[in-house]
Amino acid sequence: ILSFQTGPEGGPQFPIIEWSTYWYKHLFGLTPPSRIAPLPINEALVRSLVLSVMTMIVSTVLGVTSAQAFRRRFPGSGVVFYLIVLGMMVPGVLVGLGMALVANALGVDRHWWGTAFVLHVVYTYPFAFLVMLAILNRFDQSVEEASWSLGVSPAHTFRKVTFPLIFPGVLSAMLFAFTLSYDEFSRTLFASGRDLTLPLAIYGTFSVEVHPNVFAFGV
Repeated sequence: ILSFQTGPEGGPQFPIIEWSTYWYKHLFGLTPPSRIAPLPINEALVRSLVLSVMTMIVSTVLGVTSAQAFRRRFPGSGVVFYLIVLGMMVPGVLVGLGMALVANALGVDRHWWGTAFVLHVVYTYPFAFLVMLAILNRFDQSVEEASWSLGVSPAHTFRKVTFPLIFPGVLSAMLFAFTLSYDEFSRTLFASGRDLTLPLAIYGTFSVEVHPNVFAFGV
C-alpha cells in the first residue's frame, strides 16, 4: 500500500497522502531528477540472480547425491549427517565473520562469486539435503529393483526411473536453495567484498532514510 504514496515529497507514512504510481516510475528512471537517488539495484540484482542460480545448482546436486547415499547406513553416517546440517544451525553472522577472518589471514580476496558463494552453498545445502532425504525415505525401492532385475545399470536406472519419480522433491530443493540464497544478508555482508548483492544494496539505501521506492521494488 505504501508503494502508492505520492512523490517525491510523500514518505512511508500512513494514511496515504495522495494515491500515485510515482515510485514505480522512479524505479525505472521515468521521473524528473529529485533529491532522492534511484535504487542501486541494476548490477546488484544481476549479481544476486547469478549467485542464487549458482548456489541452487550446486546445493541441489549435493543434496540429491548425499540423500541418495543416506538411503543405506554406512559407518559414521550419524557424524556426517550432523556435519551437513551444521551449516544451517550456526548463526550467519558467526559464519560470515569467520569466513572474513580466515580470508584475511590467508590473503584471499573476498568476492560474491567466491567466498560468499561458498557460504551460500554451506547454508542452503542442508535444506536441499533434508528435503531430498524426506522424499527418498518415502520412495518405493521396488521400482528400482524391477529395473535392476531387467539388467539396467544403476546409473541408467537413476536417470530413467528414480529421478523422474523424485523430481517434485528436486524442484522443491531447487526453490529452497534459490530463495534462501537470493535473500541471504548476514553471511553475504562479511564475505562479498566490495560488490553488493541485492539485499546489501537495498539495506544501504534505507539504513539512513526510508523512501517508498523500496516498497515499490518489493511489490
